[in-house]
Amino acid sequence: MSPKLGILAGGGALPLRLIAACRAVGRDVFVLAFDGQTDRATVADVPHAWVRLGAAGRAIELLRAAGVEELVMAGGIRRPSLAMLRPDQRAARFLAKAGGRLFSDDGLLKAIIDILEREEGFRVVEARSLLTSLTVGRGPLGQRRPSPEDERDIAWGVEVARQLGRLDIGQAVVVCDGIVLGVEAAEGTDALIERCRALRGAKSGGVLVKVLKPQQEHRADPPTIGLETVRRAAIAGLHGIAVEAGGALVIDAEAVAQAADAAGLFVVGIGVDN
Repeated sequence: MSPKLGILAGGGALPLRLIAACRAVGRDVFVLAFDGQTDRATVADVPHAWVRLGAAGRAIELLRAAGVEELVMAGGIRRPSLAMLRPDQRAARFLAKAGGRLFSDDGLLKAIIDILEREEGFRVVEARSLLTSLTVGRGPLGQRRPSPEDERDIAWGVEVARQLGRLDIGQAVVVCDGIVLGVEAAEGTDALIERCRALRGAKSGGVLVKVLKPQQEHRADPPTIGLETVRRAAIAGLHGIAVEAGGALVIDAEAVAQAADAAGLFVVGIGVDN
């Protein structure tokens, strides 16, 4: 029997998919929801508790009381300022141990996982290992395919995104006719698409490329797209979306493919050389 799984739930649909996957196989699950981050619908009918981000001591107590042995990180977390975080004593000790890693998202996530496993005794697992059906393979999800011009934009987008990832800045980039319209930073993918739409004006075309960072901790923050990504890409006039095959997650792939076909967009899984 699988050990009880604790879901550290951020925003978006990924935590819900994990809950459904656990229910499908009869696995016990407990959700730790974060004030101002987790969608309330995520925990509507599942054992859960709410905690603020800076209350690390309380979070560990809740997980232990629930009998959690394995943990998974799922969903986006908007990084708060230190003043908003208001770290408790346990969180303050963690911040001190993390040191310079606090200044990069990937470094921070690696530090969190290291402490959860080495000091707190939990096992942190990868969301993709629990949701293999959401991992995208190579090739198009729907009927449309990239044009040769789109393929060139995708290739350049992968190169730029990989360099962006090496600096631990973001996972996504928008490229149109060989021109980088925008790169993802703290604002997230949805805001990146909106910003590029505003920059381009009435001109259509371009692709969103989203891939893993070269040094990424795979147990945290996998590249993820869903219906909202397709909707925003359509509004922005993009030709399509390219995501890393075997590395990215697609929420509701069938619905995403149908929505992309209806909007005249392609969604494609691409190979990325490491």
